[in-house]
Amino acid sequence: MGRVTERRRVIRVRDGAVSARPDTLVAEEPMEIRLNGKPLAITMRTPGDDFALAAGFLVSEGVLGHRDELANIVYCAGATEDGSNTYNVVDVKLAPGVAVPDITLERNVYTTSSCGLCGKASLDAVRTTTRWPLPADPDGDTAGPRIEPETLAALPDRLRAAQRVFDRTGGLHAATLFTPDGELLDVREDVGRHNAVDKLVGRALQEGLLPLSGAVLLVSGRASFELAQKAVMAGIPVLAAVSAPSSLAVDLAVETGLTLVGFLRGSSMNVYAGEERIALRSAVDGA
Repeated sequence: MGRVTERRRVIRVRDGAVSARPDTLVAEEPMEIRLNGKPLAITMRTPGDDFALAAGFLVSEGVLGHRDELANIVYCAGATEDGSNTYNVVDVKLAPGVAVPDITLERNVYTTSSCGLCGKASLDAVRTTTRWPLPADPDGDTAGPRIEPETLAALPDRLRAAQRVFDRTGGLHAATLFTPDGELLDVREDVGRHNAVDKLVGRALQEGLLPLSGAVLLVSGRASFELAQKAVMAGIPVLAAVSAPSSLAVDLAVETGLTLVGFLRGSSMNVYAGEERIALRSAVDGA
């Protein structure tokens, strides 16, 4: 769309030397998501992959789960007083027969680049039931992929190498899908880490790839409850983050069977839940 970055004047100070120069910044604009013509949510996002973002958001909300449940997604013309199209309002049309959720003030949400979903009526409203429960038997063949610690440790460098816009701005989060062998499947960037994940999941829905039961999701930041929920809703069995998880993210991972890894840096990592999917070679000591 050509709006991923913008140029702004900046005063640069380096070792006492002062100069004026243009700087490249990541773009941030609001996007309203409508469902069958009715407003559902507003998110602050980096423009691009907007349709995938909307689709992925609806997967995490439990509205969509299969490609054939989605009729189409369009930008809404006439979003301004003069009738011009800002490309900041999208309308998602569900296929005939797909249930439309009750869009009330309780359910209506506002998302930001910093905190993700806000204004939920209660924690229970966020714990949406997934269509693809993660396997509960850690010893069975259906428990999902097993990944070598060395493979997992190499993923952050591969994610960083794939962040094209980050190199120009230094201000974007990224979410990446890998195979258990470390092959990069897809990467998306956004000013909001939750948006980056929604863009990944939305593209997978559009391509008929859900559930992502053989994938590893890596995020370039902390692992919040919301990101853990999005992984579970998409059927992703392994979520890794380069920073810390929240306590609620760990609780959700334990409850749902999600493998949750944090502080993935160099050869070190913390496994908070689902260690059966990590091919650990030594006994675990301690509590």
